[in-house]
Amino acid sequence: MLLLGGRVLAAQPSTPASAPAPTAAGYVLTESMIPMRDGTRLYTRILAPANPARPLPFLFVRTPYGVDGNTSDRVATNWGFMARDIARDGYVYVFQDIRGKFKSEGQFVMQRPPRANRADPKAIDESTDAYDSIDWLLTHVPNNNGRVGMTGVSYDGWTAAMAMLDPHPALKAGSPQASPADMWKGDDFHHNGAFRLSYGFEYATMMESGKDVKQFDMDAFDTYEWYLRLGSLKTVNVRLLKGSIPTWNDFAQHPNFDAFWKRQAMTGYLDKVTVPALHVAGWWDQEDFYGPVTIYRELEKHDREGKNFLVVGPWNHGGWMRGEGASLGPIQFGQPTARFFRDSIMAPFFARHLHPEQLDVAGWTLPEALVFEAGSNVWKRYDTWPPKTAVSPRALYMREGGALAWEPPTATAPAYDAYVSDPAKPVPYRQRPVQMTYGPGSTWSTWLTDDQRFVHNRPDVLSWELPTLTEDLTIAGDLAVTLHAATSGTDADYVVKLIDVYPDSGMKELRMNGYQFMVANDVYRARFRKSVEKPVPLVPNVAEAITIDLHTQSYTFKKGHRVMIQVQSSWFPLIDRNPQTFVPNIFEAKPSDFRAATQRIYRSKAKASKIVLPVVTGIRP
Repeated sequence: MLLLGGRVLAAQPSTPASAPAPTAAGYVLTESMIPMRDGTRLYTRILAPANPARPLPFLFVRTPYGVDGNTSDRVATNWGFMARDIARDGYVYVFQDIRGKFKSEGQFVMQRPPRANRADPKAIDESTDAYDSIDWLLTHVPNNNGRVGMTGVSYDGWTAAMAMLDPHPALKAGSPQASPADMWKGDDFHHNGAFRLSYGFEYATMMESGKDVKQFDMDAFDTYEWYLRLGSLKTVNVRLLKGSIPTWNDFAQHPNFDAFWKRQAMTGYLDKVTVPALHVAGWWDQEDFYGPVTIYRELEKHDREGKNFLVVGPWNHGGWMRGEGASLGPIQFGQPTARFFRDSIMAPFFARHLHPEQLDVAGWTLPEALVFEAGSNVWKRYDTWPPKTAVSPRALYMREGGALAWEPPTATAPAYDAYVSDPAKPVPYRQRPVQMTYGPGSTWSTWLTDDQRFVHNRPDVLSWELPTLTEDLTIAGDLAVTLHAATSGTDADYVVKLIDVYPDSGMKELRMNGYQFMVANDVYRARFRKSVEKPVPLVPNVAEAITIDLHTQSYTFKKGHRVMIQVQSSWFPLIDRNPQTFVPNIFEAKPSDFRAATQRIYRSKAKASKIVLPVVTGIRP
């Protein structure tokens, strides 16, 4: 949930509120402490063009990362979502520290839940703070046109989404980008109940060690070893935090999908669409891919006026707001996808809704869903996502000898592939050394594009491959894997990866020969297979069918490439180590609970493990 660009913003020195002052880029800067309904004041920087030709709308960002650095020259040139092509239409920019962060008063609460009683005029949350701030801006900032747009990426995207739950009448457009939706099911802190250890620890300590943001001093270059030496999660509070980080305490006290996580999840509040919304996601977002797609889908259930839109491109977290977007890691897309989004999608979206004179932007239309089809490297327009036409679900089955096949297995006797998963030797999620998430030189931002050959031959990783494709294979829509799995233990994690294996020769770059590019992935904690509220142990050596959601994708596996599935039971330290011995709360597990276990993935006629792909079968929109 870090601000764009992977930058950790340092605390800024305190400065008193100032009178308006001209800036070098032709803006006038005003600093204000805006009062909320409970008397709490929020530090706000307002940047208005010095000599506007007409009343202008507001473009409003609310952030926990500090706004002192948002000077007018950065607005006009390179400050992410305030790119020059958006600035050209004319806006009053508003940047605000949320409650309890940097120069704002009050108490910071990580993703403060929507107020329990939304009819209570005295209750507060991020929605009411946005409402009160907009109300103040309309009254106190001269020469405005009475229209407000809100946007932001990651945590800032979440505050924009929160503002749309009970929007101010002046809020005419919102673009929540990479906004988390559910921190237990699929965003920053957990995936399917599996705890995102390195991110959860490093982000929580960074955000809750003071009013600013400050990284925990891990004193380690390879955090894989640091987390391994740390041992069981129980030691974190005992040895390091001493109960000082509220969010870590929440992790430890709420390992299951209980009332705490349900109240925080945004999905329970998305019951209407009153503000035109542009949701933005990146296929290889290392932090929040689940959120924006989920928010779009939930709102789509209630969208009767065509106000709800989705854009998904070939980006990492916030990658659409910086640079050209022509590549990600070593993967090339052949065009400036990020600049295209900013110039041709985001700028006209806000212009249409915030500038009355441009409500009908000539020649510009926004499809229901605009998605980038990587592999073929083309943008596709759909009238719904996932597509409902020209797509057929087809199963690829895991077969003997590490093969994938369109035909189901025929073996009647038990048939399986097996590996030993040892918590003392977990599979790393990216190539070592694994630097701190936001540490110097960290590859966190692009690890989802890493060549998976670095784990391909490990004895605790299984792989199955389809023969070389004789024609292009295009998928568009939702993916799911069913594993018939058994373990010698009483708990297990299963990590599944869908991989595009490049040709062994003939690529333009030598390093891309045989490259294993991860197209989709996720982890599943098997204790939650029957209930996310009340986990139950696995029965040793008894196979069960476990379905794993690999979310959604638009991708072409090119002729000459191969399709691969990889399965493993650890992904460290991205995901905490499963003891593989069932305990009620893994945060309370003892060292003796961590035991090696044999994992079996079945591939018989009765127990056919498979991935179901949404294969494009006809002429695409």
